[in-house]
Amino acid sequence: MYVLLVASAFNSLTQRVHAELRDHGHHVAVELALPGASLADAVRGHRPDLVLAPMLRTAIPEEVWAAHTCLVVHPGPVGDRGPSSLDRAVQDGEPRWGVTVLQANAEMDAGDVWASVECPLPPVGKSDFYRGEIADAALEAVLLAVERFASGTYTPQPQAGGHARPLLRQEDRRIDWESDTTEDVLRALRAADSQPGVRDDLLGGEWYLHGGHPEEHLRGRPGELLAIRNGALCRATADGAVWIPELRARRLPGGGPAAPKLPATLALADRLPPLPEVPAPPHSGPHRPTWSDIGYHEEGQAGFLSFSFPGGAMSTAHCRRLLDAYRTARTRPTTVLVLGGGRDFFSNGIHLGVIEAAADPAEESWANINAMDDLVEAVLTTTDRLVVGALGGNAAAGGAMLALAADEVWCRSGVVLNPHYRLMGLHGSEYWTYTLPRRVGPALADRLTSEALPLSAAAAHGLGLVDRTVDCPPADFTRETQRLAVRLAALPATASRIAAKKAARERDEAVRPLAAHREAELALMRRTFFDPDAPYHALRRAFVRKERPAATPLHLSGSAVRPRAVTGLAAPDAAPGPDCC
Repeated sequence: MYVLLVASAFNSLTQRVHAELRDHGHHVAVELALPGASLADAVRGHRPDLVLAPMLRTAIPEEVWAAHTCLVVHPGPVGDRGPSSLDRAVQDGEPRWGVTVLQANAEMDAGDVWASVECPLPPVGKSDFYRGEIADAALEAVLLAVERFASGTYTPQPQAGGHARPLLRQEDRRIDWESDTTEDVLRALRAADSQPGVRDDLLGGEWYLHGGHPEEHLRGRPGELLAIRNGALCRATADGAVWIPELRARRLPGGGPAAPKLPATLALADRLPPLPEVPAPPHSGPHRPTWSDIGYHEEGQAGFLSFSFPGGAMSTAHCRRLLDAYRTARTRPTTVLVLGGGRDFFSNGIHLGVIEAAADPAEESWANINAMDDLVEAVLTTTDRLVVGALGGNAAAGGAMLALAADEVWCRSGVVLNPHYRLMGLHGSEYWTYTLPRRVGPALADRLTSEALPLSAAAAHGLGLVDRTVDCPPADFTRETQRLAVRLAALPATASRIAAKKAARERDEAVRPLAAHREAELALMRRTFFDPDAPYHALRRAFVRKERPAATPLHLSGSAVRPRAVTGLAAPDAAPGPDCC
């Protein structure tokens, strides 16, 4: 069938629906619902068999749903209605939630039900939940609904009752640091982690707090700032403390662009009083006793270097700290080293927010890409053990290329890969001109980087980008990765594979040194970074400030001619805001 996706942004769920419907043999195009554009005219131009809305902030116009079957993906169980479904579920501490695919009609979220799927709601941030359990449930429901529609025999079921809950506003999210417990604070922070954040007064200014993790030991006067760690702030609650990784400055009263989310200590800058830097204590198991964005443990002959950076963005500081941790892990007597293995983002490459906020974005871009390259080079030149890139969550751009530097790439079945840079106006580095053709050949490498379309884990496996897909819920990926890595390390053939790997690296180095790949890639990147008229600067600014494109990019709308120039923005990969359905 010809399925038209109508969405407010090409976000993570829309990308996954796009990729998996293509895997199932459907022709798929996208139209963004943009201010000032006629969605009805756009749909008429496509003449689709089915209209599907994976993430839409506005109602589908009557002239569209009256002429076409329009299915809306609502991130809530049957009967749940309203724009803050996920926010309220997380803040209320619901143990289970779900996804409903319903038919658009005159009343928001009240149409007949084509499919519904339940899922557990773990104690994680809304965005992590959205990209994990919600996305899995949504795909199951979408594929079932599309199959039922295609059969021509299924009659959707009317909703009986239902409750429309109002928008969750900032006054409903506000934290009372004097009386709220750690659990209360975490629920509020997790329900707003990506957007909109929790508005708060801090050090004489108004900020939005993003993300929250419990602290096991530090204590202080409620509301007091206690410590810093890797850019995050520790703040006391009524009965404990929480770590807050990111802050965003409130938009100025006169308007202006939205400020980027930044590591908390970087956002506060000179406002921050002297606070102790409290490192995370060492640990020997997969479960950390307190929050840290990088961790290491061993099981048998396998080492596990885990990392989790907000939004998958890796600043210069993130890259350098992870490189230091990688070098330390490489001194351990292990046979297999697993990089990643967490349940959410693997990596999305350089940190565009930190770059945008820098005094000199060109210089920070240059420092960031070199730090990423140093990390990838360390992985590529590890010849005394096997390295596994373990992707429990999505990866894009330089983050996807970081994974490809490993000897094996393992992906959870729900992962979406975007192995390209073009939508940010960049050629890219991270040695992709070596690692991507090495896996898929030059022709396919060119197609993947020029088409700039998302790939499901299954499609990536079929193309040779991925060596193993792990079919499990998000919560089980770490455990499954550990089991597989321990087994790999114990295999008799692993020693011979390590020896062969060293010989292959030496042969490749003789043909074209890694330094030559890096020099050629960085020459193009430097030219872009330091050219004030290069599209990268406007695209980065628009991405960070969440500016919407003027029109649907041609590579998404299904144009027969695929332009090779920059076509549009890569949408911020986040859970929907409180005004989304």
